[in-house]
Amino acid sequence: MYEWAELRHFRYLLTILERQGFRAAAEELRTAQPNLSVQARQFQENASVRLFRKMKGGRIRPTETGLAFIALARLLLETRDEVINALIAIERGEVSSVRFGCTPLVDPGLFRAFCDLHKEIVPVCHVRPTHGDTAHLAEEVVSGTVDAALVTLPLRHPELRIEELRRDRLVVCLRRDDLLAAKASLQPADLQGNLAVLYHPQRHPDAHERLLELLRDAGVQLEEYSCASHPSEMQTLVKGGHGFALIREGTTLDEELLARPIAGVDWTVDTALIYHKLRHPKTVPILVRRLIKQLPQNGKESASNKISVPVQTPITTGKRPPQRVKDGPVQMKLIS
Repeated sequence: MYEWAELRHFRYLLTILERQGFRAAAEELRTAQPNLSVQARQFQENASVRLFRKMKGGRIRPTETGLAFIALARLLLETRDEVINALIAIERGEVSSVRFGCTPLVDPGLFRAFCDLHKEIVPVCHVRPTHGDTAHLAEEVVSGTVDAALVTLPLRHPELRIEELRRDRLVVCLRRDDLLAAKASLQPADLQGNLAVLYHPQRHPDAHERLLELLRDAGVQLEEYSCASHPSEMQTLVKGGHGFALIREGTTLDEELLARPIAGVDWTVDTALIYHKLRHPKTVPILVRRLIKQLPQNGKESASNKISVPVQTPITTGKRPPQRVKDGPVQMKLIS
């Protein structure tokens, strides 16, 4: 469809825009200035776009489309390098076996899709799954025991690349015979005295502490509660009448249980892929791009206007405006 567009066009135009002129770009690229002018004109004419405006003194100023081109061209050239690096690593036999990790709170289907994508790229490569908590898997990725892992946020580590993949809404899990099950959605106040099944605090201490703060802001004070180390255990406790739990929307539920959204709040489970910034299988960056492309676009939202608040999962950090639940639903919008 766009056979006329070659990688050199993106490299040339990116340099022109970054250096804000043809002369400086020609010097950096070690080519003739007239050649760059021809390439830039042909690309813009073929694509029917205008990437820059000429200013006095031979300098240029990117248009709005030109600013977008800078980011997208960098992405394209970076992808090119990642593909070539992956091919070289495969040819050298450096990707004969990989170990991928997953936390209990990650959607199992997402983890299977990630492993299957790698098998699709390198069919002869052995994929060895492993499971653990976010902190534990992070340390194993840093040490090289695990090549990459799907975890729930928050997580910070200077040696790790953390690629957020998607956000899933949190909903209330309760018994079908509970009186509140008749409501189409629950209010935050309905959690008071009922939210009594939590993911074990020691499995993700920072997330648990953050959860307590946010619940207090919503006017919900946790009293005694039961702990579980796996989503299936949480359902067992809810089924046994030990209280409500918060689960990822779309989770397969026991037939005696159902899920209800919470009105007025926007709490999500944030899933990310982590791998070492320097030491990782060269196929992993390609997998991230392919996985993101396959995910529903509404599964990941901009973090500029809100922050995710997973409950059984890690909670993204950020400033939170103090609020209390009054007569109506409380808005839990957080600005990062």
